[in-house]
Amino acid sequence: MLEEKPQSESDAAPAAAAPLHIRAIDWAQHAWRPAGTLVAVALTLLLGWGVVNGKHGLSSWQHQRAQDKRLRQEIQGLQQENDQLRHHIQRLKSDPDAIEHEAREQLHYARPGEVIYTLPAPPQTQSQPPADGK
Repeated sequence: MLEEKPQSESDAAPAAAAPLHIRAIDWAQHAWRPAGTLVAVALTLLLGWGVVNGKHGLSSWQHQRAQDKRLRQEIQGLQQENDQLRHHIQRLKSDPDAIEHEAREQLHYARPGEVIYTLPAPPQTQSQPPADGK
């Protein structure tokens, strides 16, 4: 009759007796999944970093968005100023009182018999308290 050996002893004996290249192939077959997982995680982390900090990433996108908002506000302010100046030009072209007002304010013109008084500019207040001489 054949004597049966325990399975653990029968598995250990052929593995130790196997040549080096067979043991290397056996190790590679068992290690490819953890190594593949490690490579996949590394690539995912690299991709995530690129999405956040890359040339066209979220940081760049937020900066461009803030700049776009600031430029839109500047354009809106310039358009309002432009509309005001157009309205002022239209008044100067059609309203004689507006022309007279501009001549008096900017050119200091006066009607015959009027006297213009120029007052000195008000003194500027100092932000520092006066120094005591004691």
